[in-house]
Amino acid sequence: MKYQRPKGTADILPGDSEKWQFIEKKARALFKKFRYQEMRTPIFENFEVFSRTSGETSDIVTKEMYDFFDKGDRHVTLRPEGTAGVVRSYVENKLYGPEIQKPFKTYYIGPMFRYERPQAGRFREFHQIGVEAFGVDNPTLDVEVIAMAIELLKSFGLNSLKLALNTLGDNESRAAYRQALIDYLEPFEAELSDDSKERLHKNPLRVLDSKDEGDQKIVEGAPSILDYLTDDAKKHFETVKSLLDDLGIEYEIDSNMVRGLDYYNHTIFEIMSDSKVFSGKWTTVCAGGRYNGLVEQLGGPETPGIGFGLGVERLLLILEAEEDAFDIENDLDVYVVGIGESTNAETLKIAMSLRRQGFSADRDYLSRKPKAQFKTASKLDAKYTLTIGETELAEGKANLKKMETGEEISVSLNDVYEDFAKLAK
Repeated sequence: MKYQRPKGTADILPGDSEKWQFIEKKARALFKKFRYQEMRTPIFENFEVFSRTSGETSDIVTKEMYDFFDKGDRHVTLRPEGTAGVVRSYVENKLYGPEIQKPFKTYYIGPMFRYERPQAGRFREFHQIGVEAFGVDNPTLDVEVIAMAIELLKSFGLNSLKLALNTLGDNESRAAYRQALIDYLEPFEAELSDDSKERLHKNPLRVLDSKDEGDQKIVEGAPSILDYLTDDAKKHFETVKSLLDDLGIEYEIDSNMVRGLDYYNHTIFEIMSDSKVFSGKWTTVCAGGRYNGLVEQLGGPETPGIGFGLGVERLLLILEAEEDAFDIENDLDVYVVGIGESTNAETLKIAMSLRRQGFSADRDYLSRKPKAQFKTASKLDAKYTLTIGETELAEGKANLKKMETGEEISVSLNDVYEDFAKLAK
């Protein structure tokens, strides 16, 4: 029987995993500057955590979730996105308490799961880097989160970016717009796709997000939510735009953007790249927005929130299409060459000592001849070789060679064990 990885998943092999570590390291470093701390939540949650928050008519809930009943007949779901699990943890662990500094800032890095057609940059098991901030309704935080997302992408060398911006307003704005949208769409009901017909009266905003070409033509003439904002919602959005201007961050207003999850309100955004890997077509690599009300849906107190998510696979596609995108250090400091079986224990001790002193070290495990070992050291681009044969072992010495220059000296094994850095100088 031939065993293969499940469709829509990938093996991240050595050589590629370093690229993932490079991305994660940069993200962690930037989030630390903005005072975000990591949270790790379970890969599976109760089904209701996502069905309640993502929206019963969303594609995620109706088509894409990996959900099943476990042996205790509990309905569980592999997480399709990161925010709902973080919110559940925020509520369960009472991270809204008076002793917690506001805003509460956190980030996550990990795998998500959606049953959809696999394609370039889109998998059934995929990985997200995301941030969430709770407890502050100030539009200044909206702008800081957007600015942080842009800074993250720019830290990878992505400079050709476009920020698309919209608002979904507050509850009053949304209710007025919902009715206006229903009134507009009802005359077209017979022409809508089956999914949009289902959503028309349940959640008409979802029709705006339809990928059906016929639906897209219909919604081109739909009313704009910007015409239905309350004074408070309009003030919030105007402040966001003003602060983005103050920071010199350019943006485009896309009044038909609604995002794929039902919990968003007020500010929503997408950051796009026209990388050559997308044939120059603007493609979203990072997106997010404000979700006031989501904490209450999962049993917590009234708490505003905002965040974003970034797809690691899609970011990798972009970076792999660029030259010198990855600054990956995988240097080998010392390759220990052992000549003769009697040197086996000593070469092992030397390699372990070098590692404890902070150096990367490797050695031969196949009892190969010296020529083959030196060839491996060269192939691995070792900075030094440390060679010990039976004579050197008897004399308590080793031969240290600087590979770049070919310079070679005899050194004491005691000095190697005590302070190799001094010898390397």
